[in-house]
Amino acid sequence: MDGVEVLQVSSSLRQRTLTAVVLGPLVIAAVLWLPTPAFALFFGLVVMGAGWEWCGLAGLVSLPQRAAYLALIAACMGLLWPQADWRLWLIGLSVPWWIAQSVRMLRMREVLPVSGLQPLLLPVGLLVLVAPWAALVDLHRIGPALVLFLLVIIWTADSLAYFVGRRWGRAKLAPAVSPGKTLAGVYGGIAGAAFCGLLFAWQQSLGWWAGLLVLLFCAFAASISIVGDLYESFLKRRRGLKDSSQILPGHGGLLDRIDSLTAAAPLFALGMTWALM
Repeated sequence: MDGVEVLQVSSSLRQRTLTAVVLGPLVIAAVLWLPTPAFALFFGLVVMGAGWEWCGLAGLVSLPQRAAYLALIAACMGLLWPQADWRLWLIGLSVPWWIAQSVRMLRMREVLPVSGLQPLLLPVGLLVLVAPWAALVDLHRIGPALVLFLLVIIWTADSLAYFVGRRWGRAKLAPAVSPGKTLAGVYGGIAGAAFCGLLFAWQQSLGWWAGLLVLLFCAFAASISIVGDLYESFLKRRRGLKDSSQILPGHGGLLDRIDSLTAAAPLFALGMTWALM
């Protein structure tokens, strides 16, 4: 790595750090201090921003088309807000969909470029974006700390996957989709999430059965969060994009920041609700 590349990496790292320092406390404050209706609005705005970026991945180009799609996302969230049963059905539907995508991503050997509108991604976008919103709203109703706990699991899994993968990673997880991800990184991320679950069970003084369920669902959430990252990488790769947008300096777009959460939140919400009942 020459001097120019070192400076570029250093500058990117500074941007990522500054953005994280600003966004991290904002997100934590919103999770812990906002009442559930205000939190639903806050995360709904994040979903709308990610929806704008999703339009680019789906091939919606014109402003009226994008505005109509964002209006549809907002309408779905508005309809789901007073309907707990509908939210539960949507959350439940998203879990097997993400499991199917995990098989698809791991079996993929080539990513073919696409152009123009991809109509199938329009209903898929509703599932990918609205289901985690519904899951986080339900978690927040139970207790804001559960939402923060999920974020900690994802942050821990992402960090350990990165460092373990760089140190010991050899075998690639899904080279056609994301060449940087390794099996060792996956194991490191899952181990970190399981450790978070163990600490949570100890802190809550859970019985052995409930504690085991929490540990398992934390590990499952970390596993499926990787699929969320892979799926967005797949969509970007076939469009020839590095990031979903450049709205967050050093981090890309909103969708790049919540891709793991989109897959993990529904499974985590269902699992933790069952484990803590």
